[in-house]
Amino acid sequence: MRDFPDSRRPGPEVAPIPAPRSISPSTGAGTGHVIDEGTGIDAAPGTEGVARWLRATVGAATGLPLPPRTGGADAANRVLLRIVPALAGELGSPEAYRLTADGHAVVIDGASGRGLFWGAQTFRQLLGPEAFRRAPITGGRKWAVPAVTIHDAPRFRWRGFLLDVARHFMPTEGVLRHLDLMAAHKLNVFHFHLTDDQGWRIEIKRYPRLTEIGSWRARTKIGHRASTLWEEKPHGGFYTQDDIREIVAYAAERHITVVPEIDVPGHSQAAIAAYPELGNTDVIDTASLTVRDDWGVCVNVLAPTDNTLRFYEGVFEEVLELFPSAFVHIGGDECPKDQWRRSPAAQARIRDLGLADEDELQAWFVRHFATWLGERGRRLIGWDEILEGGLADGAAVSSWRGYAGGITAARAGHDVVMCPEQQVYLDHRQAGGEDEPVPIGYVRTLEDVYRFEPVPPQFTEEQARHVLGTQANMWTEVTEDQARVDYQVFPRLAAFAEVAWSDLPAPADRDFADFERRMTAHYRRLDALGVAYRPPGGPRPWQRRPGVLGRPIEGAPPNV
Repeated sequence: MRDFPDSRRPGPEVAPIPAPRSISPSTGAGTGHVIDEGTGIDAAPGTEGVARWLRATVGAATGLPLPPRTGGADAANRVLLRIVPALAGELGSPEAYRLTADGHAVVIDGASGRGLFWGAQTFRQLLGPEAFRRAPITGGRKWAVPAVTIHDAPRFRWRGFLLDVARHFMPTEGVLRHLDLMAAHKLNVFHFHLTDDQGWRIEIKRYPRLTEIGSWRARTKIGHRASTLWEEKPHGGFYTQDDIREIVAYAAERHITVVPEIDVPGHSQAAIAAYPELGNTDVIDTASLTVRDDWGVCVNVLAPTDNTLRFYEGVFEEVLELFPSAFVHIGGDECPKDQWRRSPAAQARIRDLGLADEDELQAWFVRHFATWLGERGRRLIGWDEILEGGLADGAAVSSWRGYAGGITAARAGHDVVMCPEQQVYLDHRQAGGEDEPVPIGYVRTLEDVYRFEPVPPQFTEEQARHVLGTQANMWTEVTEDQARVDYQVFPRLAAFAEVAWSDLPAPADRDFADFERRMTAHYRRLDALGVAYRPPGGPRPWQRRPGVLGRPIEGAPPNV
């Protein structure tokens, strides 16, 4: 850690992940501060939410009441929470914080409520892994905070994690758990992938068949799409609008923005199965379609008709009521054009609009919703295919096929979230061994993720400013339950979080050995949180999936 002489360097049990901008010994602080039965929380105006969170988490783990405390003779033994807006200017971010622990108190200052919350997360880490449990495991313990001063702020304002609940549904409680895990790693954007060919997961009151029919499939392919194995039972589920409100509110309390994704015009077979008129009825019998039970790119896409536009405007009207996010993700990826080429209605629309081809037809479709969302004070974001045929002003791009889409978008003045599949798709395998469960894609080790760099080196300073941040994506075709998702996501999400938050050197110069040292304590934090992560030595016997077909890709991923 920077600013520490080697003789006083914090041990891994108190070295935070992600790494703070600076950490140094507190001047004349002795051994630090002890949190005990007499410790209270002094919550200045605007910090009450963080005080409640500390009592609910740290209070539960320690068994300490942490009562309200204001000045006076006993004010020394306290955790003082303050909003100090000047920190934003000093450290360059409204999410900045400063934490100081000495023999008198622990003081956490945040440039805003967000910054204060991230400082509270660091405070919890400094208490040790047992502070992440739900109840105390030893009685009468005194909890020591080391004598440190930390100044910290994030590198990127978009530090995202995508969870695909369309391929395999995750109940609300599991989603809330992931929000807690995100918060523990200072991630602040939850990309909620709610619809796809294999399931529609959000209640839309004006279109009830989207969940009555579209949220359930008859069976599920086990493993990669080339597998011959099937789970011969229905799979599905959906979130009611009250579930969504709970998720959004829970995220907001943790300073996480939930960005919903409603996929158009591809990845839409579940919607077409529910409402066949949305499909290309002049090409195929859409009434015969069911919610898709297999993986891969689906040829059944939305028809580019006025009826489809009005239908999805109705969907988005309800989505906007539920999600206050400035961004709404519309997918826009992997939309095969074969049905549009064969559809007289689609070809007539191309002629009527004076478009060159089907790519421009998709661009027209996307621009329609970019305009529609813009008129309502929101911004469209989509996968990098939305660049094909031209992109509306103000739209942003999730660059997933590599860096190229993000480079093109930034050079054209569009904002970008970098999430190249070759680097940060967490469904890709973590090692090349035969024991790796359902191996998909390239090998992406913990070190590979740690050395990921979101900003291409060829960017000018102006182009780099268009990189809103970065995101790790977890697609769930072959991860059927919470334990499988845990295995794929962790520990790599910890490395990704440091990439997204910390001001790291160039990839080749990053101190992975130090990160591994700090991970020894972080694994214990994950244990306390009940995370079924991949151990450093490989999967445990119960984490393996012998006989389930994957799709490994050999060699190093291309840097595209």
